[in-house]
Amino acid sequence: MKIYLTNQNLKFIKHLEYFKNQSVMKYEKSKLDEKISSQDIDFEFSKINFDFFYNYQIFPENIIESYCQWNHENRNMQIGDTIVQQVFLPPHKTLSQKVIFAVRINKIIDQRKRKGFSYETIEGHVEKGVSMFTIEKNTQKTIFKIHTFSKPGNLLTSLAGPIFSLPYQSFCTKKALNNVKEIIEQK
Repeated sequence: MKIYLTNQNLKFIKHLEYFKNQSVMKYEKSKLDEKISSQDIDFEFSKINFDFFYNYQIFPENIIESYCQWNHENRNMQIGDTIVQQVFLPPHKTLSQKVIFAVRINKIIDQRKRKGFSYETIEGHVEKGVSMFTIEKNTQKTIFKIHTFSKPGNLLTSLAGPIFSLPYQSFCTKKALNNVKEIIEQK
């Protein structure tokens, strides 16, 4: 985790090169807290253009700005790819602290009725664990799910978790659910 007062988007390549060489945080999935959040989407699954989704345009830009290794290398997402995340605290691009950390793709889901991917946190992330993002066709509807197994990644986030980290994480999850719904339903 690195904290800045200035927007780091012009330095994302430098951050990507750094985080590509860092390890995924060690964790035991059975010892992490599981959470599933979902959002119904009023759009036919078979008509969804998943390009935005596989380019990690899940969170509103005032919350997280990201830089994906596969975009940098002009190709599609692959297992092992790194995503640099710049989180704005509070969620405002200008009047905020910019916190930089990264995640690594560990699974890509490309099934007939289920699309998505998951990633694990890289050393230095505020959370330790794995997050999965899927868009699924359930019997009657389309659903966007965020399924996480996580716990605080360091002592500071462990201590601040109940007061700050957990409420902010819930806020970001809710915004992501609504953002994906809006993107799909506008197309």
